[in-house]
Amino acid sequence: MTVISGTGHWEQGRALYAEMTAFGERLRASGRLLAVESLLPDRHAVRVQLEQGRPQLRDGPFAETREMVGGFFLLECADRAEALALAQECPAVRFASVELRECAPCYRT
Repeated sequence: MTVISGTGHWEQGRALYAEMTAFGERLRASGRLLAVESLLPDRHAVRVQLEQGRPQLRDGPFAETREMVGGFFLLECADRAEALALAQECPAVRFASVELRECAPCYRT
């Protein structure tokens, strides 16, 4: 999975979003794209936890940060090298961090 995070400005947003959409379409055409989604900013996030058996709702992301997760691409890649090559083609590398993660059970280390 490729996670896109960064800080941005609305005046550049539409053009960058168009580039990211075109990148996603190229991935789809190549057969590598399994899923893709954009995410609203952190101010729209809510965390749900149980405390003494009762749900507690808290605003915001897990940790204070200057970056946000802006979306993700779930890709089918042959290996890490292919995933890294695709990440380097992603338009987001010019303005954000592109994080690569392998899908696996959360208990795997």
